[in-house]
Amino acid sequence: MKKILVIGATGQIGSELTTELRARYGNNNVVAGYIPSAPLTEALAESGPSAIADVTDAKQIAEIVDKHQIDTVYNLAALLSAVGEKKPLLAWHIQIDGVLNLLEIAKEKNCAVFTPSSIGAFGNSSPKDNTPQDTIQRPQTIYGISKVTTELLSDYYFHKYGVDTRSVRFPGLISYVTPPGGGTTDYAVDIYYSAVKGEKFVCPLQAGTFMDMMYMPDALNACVQLMEADPSKLIHRNAFNIAAMSFDPEMIAAEVKKLVPDFQMEYQIDELRQKIANSWPNSLDDSCAREEWGWKPQYDLTSMSQDMIEKLKIKFGIK
Repeated sequence: MKKILVIGATGQIGSELTTELRARYGNNNVVAGYIPSAPLTEALAESGPSAIADVTDAKQIAEIVDKHQIDTVYNLAALLSAVGEKKPLLAWHIQIDGVLNLLEIAKEKNCAVFTPSSIGAFGNSSPKDNTPQDTIQRPQTIYGISKVTTELLSDYYFHKYGVDTRSVRFPGLISYVTPPGGGTTDYAVDIYYSAVKGEKFVCPLQAGTFMDMMYMPDALNACVQLMEADPSKLIHRNAFNIAAMSFDPEMIAAEVKKLVPDFQMEYQIDELRQKIANSWPNSLDDSCAREEWGWKPQYDLTSMSQDMIEKLKIKFGIK
């Protein structure tokens, strides 16, 4: 990776990934791609080059690739699961038409492409516990359907045209930097915000709803580590299961209460999010990622919780 374009640089993952990539490869070598409705933060705008980059506009993306001599694209443009159910046609346009645009550009201009998949790519018929790398995938959300399609398209362009496509299936991601953006797993971010602010947390998912989760530093490391991996060792390019921890609302609430003793939580179930969560795995088997490119997370629920509470207190000026 010499010249990198991050599409969706203002999103939950993109904003932190852009900063991480600039720290690793140099500010001037990472272009922050954004859309006008989601402008760059001052920090991202000032720390390196940027460009309006709408993944659904093939001409615009191709011009950026040429102008900045891009050889690697991280495509983070997406509508998350719950939002996508309210705007399915837009989700398809961004997550399928946009990906096709990008793959065609990559084929022509010899770029490597990372477009993340998700635990949402699985469905009710997938094994729930220790979900295998290779198993049945029949998601029931437009988000999941688009992710499975992206996995298949990316593999197709690799096998047919030699495009260097790589991907991971992200679990729910937890971060103190960027507020959540409408995902089913976002309760696991919101709970920390409520705890630090001294607010009662209203949980939208039932007790006993297990899902795979990951702290953002591990997620960022996975993105970079996979793109730097020896391609000759990659069997499963699109997309690797990666995992760090699996918990339900009661477990994360208990961990938060250790750090914020006065914390309180009640339940008010969001039927849409609960239905989506019920269709997703409880836990993932990530042995292929560990074997093929050395994946290993650094954070578990306890260490993540300690860091989240500490960082959010600093963020909000709370002693």
